[in-house]
Amino acid sequence: MLRENVTDLMAFMVVARERSFTKAAAQLGISQSGLSHSIRGLEERLGLRLLTRTTRSVAPTPEGERLLETMAPRFLEIEQALVSLTDSREKPSGTIRITAEDFAIDYVLWPKLRVVLQHYPDIKIELIVDYGLTDIVAERFDAGVRLGGIISPGMIAARISGDQRMVAVGSPKYFEKRHAPASPLDLTGHDCINLRLPTKGGLYAWEFEKDGQEINVRVDGQMTSNGVNQILQMARDGYGIAFVPEGLVLRDLKAGELEQVLGDFCPYYPGYHLYYPSRRQHSAAFSIVLEALRERA
Repeated sequence: MLRENVTDLMAFMVVARERSFTKAAAQLGISQSGLSHSIRGLEERLGLRLLTRTTRSVAPTPEGERLLETMAPRFLEIEQALVSLTDSREKPSGTIRITAEDFAIDYVLWPKLRVVLQHYPDIKIELIVDYGLTDIVAERFDAGVRLGGIISPGMIAARISGDQRMVAVGSPKYFEKRHAPASPLDLTGHDCINLRLPTKGGLYAWEFEKDGQEINVRVDGQMTSNGVNQILQMARDGYGIAFVPEGLVLRDLKAGELEQVLGDFCPYYPGYHLYYPSRRQHSAAFSIVLEALRERA
């Protein structure tokens, strides 16, 4: 019923505008008899005469004029909306929301996304810092970032960085007072700066590996934080050993502000991946962001 009304209303609008079945039929690409049948069907369903027909002319009745005044702006809005969608494909726009930990945002996402923003001023990007395993569908994110390729069912993962690793570092000031640990188990005798995880509020167990053997260590110390940048600053200030992404401390190591320990026990693992729902029609803006973030070999 709705489909019939919409089709016949469009036919009525063209006839009323052209004041001619011949011209209207040519525009619509249908026969005059088919067009007349559509108009008659609409009038019968409404119980109203919408057009006055003579041998020489066609004109809307008062009821037809009223319907045309009401209907035409709405059809125009629909047409403009469709044009807008087409334009968005040619001129990508919209907001893309991504959740990730702050290191991934600062060192992986932002260096690539700032180029996107320069070339596509109508694309907006919202980056939310989160260490938890956020349900991106429930929280209305377009994508999330995790280490490695392990993702939930129904998600697609796209690699966006090279291999990564966590490293143990401390300041020269700290190691003036304490011998550097020779193995991960030696950390139990050191002041270490803990990372508080958002999921259930637990402390992150430091993960090491050597010769295929995994070693997880629960460390202790005066300081705990849920932010990796804060943990790094505490290590710089000599308050203990920190376990942080290697990329975050390269400048500090080069400048001699931090020293790395236990390097042989810090393996590389698959880097950051962007994950997103597999059953979603991606916008042009999202496709551009995805291609910009993809890791190139």
